[in-house]
Amino acid sequence: MSMPVTLESRTRVPWHHRAAARFAVGAARLLVRLRPRRLRRVLESVRRGARPADAATAGAARAAVVAVSRRCAAQQCLQRSVATALLCRMWGVWPDWCTGVRTQPFRAHAWVEADGQAVGEREDVTLYRTMMEVRAHDRR
Repeated sequence: MSMPVTLESRTRVPWHHRAAARFAVGAARLLVRLRPRRLRRVLESVRRGARPADAATAGAARAAVVAVSRRCAAQQCLQRSVATALLCRMWGVWPDWCTGVRTQPFRAHAWVEADGQAVGEREDVTLYRTMMEVRAHDRR
């Protein structure tokens, strides 16, 4: 069975954001190989001290990540979401990082949220049950 792969539209990114975005994509490529629990712990430690991201900042980070990485522009939602969160952190903010699943049809997905909304997602993420998250602020 084959899946159609469509690339997200890639926009031009200022040169000073490209280097940071490439670093975030490379770091995310390594981090997504970790076990889920370990990945969450690493992201929780990276998040410390950051302010919550607004939708515009998270959207700019996501656009930069998609612009510098063909993998992130395609079907690599986990790497894209981790890279977006890392780039936001380099800018001093943190979006809500989430992963989830749905059953009809079965799919898994990863995304970032800011201001209570998914950032740059084509799919309706409300159909997914959140399985793991690293929020800008702990809900404790």
